Formats: sequence, structure tokens, C-alpha cells
Amino acid sequence: MTPARFVAALLGTDPEPFGAHCVRCKRWTWAPVEVGYIERQSGPGVVLYGCPSHAVALNPRPMPGELERDV
Repeated sequence: MTPARFVAALLGTDPEPFGAHCVRCKRWTWAPVEVGYIERQSGPGVVLYGCPSHAVALNPRPMPGELERDV
């Protein structure tokens, strides 16, 4: 969640609330934290989210572009 979207959600100006399932506890959270990204062979990749309490305990996974090597 971006800071602008977070502020909009707090002020009630966000048109639709954003939430996701935590990859650790599988519970729905209204304040998801991006903890990883999985590339796929075809189609877009998958963003993994964690709830705020579990996000700090999860090992960070590579984000897009972090595994690319400069040749």
C-alpha cells in the first residue's frame, strides 16, 4: 500500500478499500505489506502480501529487478 493510498483510506476518500491475504497466517488484512514477488513464465507475476504483524518476521523475497545482472 502506497503512502498516498493509506492516507486516502484514513480520510475516507479511497473509492474501494484494498486488502489481501497474509501469506503466513492466511487471514485477510486491510493493511497488507508487500513481502515478495513471484515471476511467472507467462502472464503477470504474483505479489505476496503479509499482515503487518507477520511482515517483519517473513524473510524478504526478491522484488522485480533484484535478480537481474548487469552484463
